[in-house]
Amino acid sequence: MSPVNSPLKNLDYSVVQQCMHCGLCLPTCPTYDTTQLERNSPRGRISLMRAIADGKLEATRTFAEEMYYCLGCLACMTACPAGVNYAELFENARAEAEQSGVLDSPFRRALRGFTLNWLFMDLGRLQWLGAAIRFYQTLGLQRLLRWSGLLNLLPRRLRDLESMTPTVQPHFSADLIAPNTPALRGGRYRVAMLTGCAQDLIFSDVNRDTVEVLARNGCDVVTPPEQHCCGSLHAHNGELDLARRLARKQIDQFPPDAFDAIISNAAGCGSHLKHYATLLEHDPLYRDRAVQWDRKLKDIHEWLAEIGIDAPARTNAPEQTVAYHEACHLCHGQKITAQPRQLLSAIPNLKLKEMAESNWCCGSAGIYNLIQPEMADELLDRKLKHVRATQAETLATGNPGCMLQIQNGARRENLNLRVAHPVTLLAEAYRREATANTNATAPKPGETR
Repeated sequence: MSPVNSPLKNLDYSVVQQCMHCGLCLPTCPTYDTTQLERNSPRGRISLMRAIADGKLEATRTFAEEMYYCLGCLACMTACPAGVNYAELFENARAEAEQSGVLDSPFRRALRGFTLNWLFMDLGRLQWLGAAIRFYQTLGLQRLLRWSGLLNLLPRRLRDLESMTPTVQPHFSADLIAPNTPALRGGRYRVAMLTGCAQDLIFSDVNRDTVEVLARNGCDVVTPPEQHCCGSLHAHNGELDLARRLARKQIDQFPPDAFDAIISNAAGCGSHLKHYATLLEHDPLYRDRAVQWDRKLKDIHEWLAEIGIDAPARTNAPEQTVAYHEACHLCHGQKITAQPRQLLSAIPNLKLKEMAESNWCCGSAGIYNLIQPEMADELLDRKLKHVRATQAETLATGNPGCMLQIQNGARRENLNLRVAHPVTLLAEAYRREATANTNATAPKPGETR
């Protein structure tokens, strides 16, 4: 591979040489913790990246497989005293792996072409696929297929993948959310709402809840019905050019100078969305707007903490015990840890139970649970053990991948656990308050007003 086509050789060398090899990242890395192998650690992976940047090593299949064995959870960035930008190294290393072609095969090329180059480049196509899956599920075909035993004829990996098929919501976000939602008590802010990809298909109700909460807290909310993928899936899988194309579409659709904030409620998306300036730093037409975009992009917990939450009134609802799982790209990627807990603590009748290793990866990590199922399952089992120890009936987390991963694990183990986004729990508290107020003002039987 020539240096012209080498993402690691072309990367600012100061990023590559930041690592001091101190090893403080090692105890925080889930893969190293499991295998105790240096190559499976952030330090080991950075050594491989630097060898390629220095021209001492060419990308090999072993290198590429190691980069895809990494979760990209970014726990090493939280631990690193030198401030190594592992997120940027990680994305460029995967781009190096893809451009080298060392993992290439006809099947892999077709799969990536269908998903990354076609399906996720136009959310209309993704919604069409979601509608087909919804049709398959609502007609009972999924239940019939599982009941028939035909799945037992498939290889175990395909059976496992089928069991992970998410339930597609009856309505997508555009059916639930108006393009313009006014603030309930006078708009103090004008914000844009990003509805996402998986979030739109599987958790559109979370998007609706987010808009309701924003409106309750003084925000006029703009939610265009036709949006684009943020590009995180592409960037994390070595397709940086496609990620740049999608970033430009986002900036064109949501001009940052038109909003006080641009809201994301998905941790993995939000972490990527906050780095458009790096992604587009060499684009003279977009780099200045990308800097402004990064400043305006806010995770929902972060934004609510910044503007102040209108706490719901206490009602007669039963107390609920809630544990909190910190999505990796929220706590490590965006350094947002206190704000979700502040949101949950503001909800009446909610008892927040802290969980051991709350910031340890659950194994979802984008599509990691699809491409590295053994390690993903090991991490999921570890997470569920800690969830059980809290005896909480609800687990709150702010990322759709984590929600789906833990839901699937809980169902597999017959664990009676509700998994919910913190903003959904807040929206439900607001609805209980509204219902209580309506009942309080309604005339009693025999009473006229």
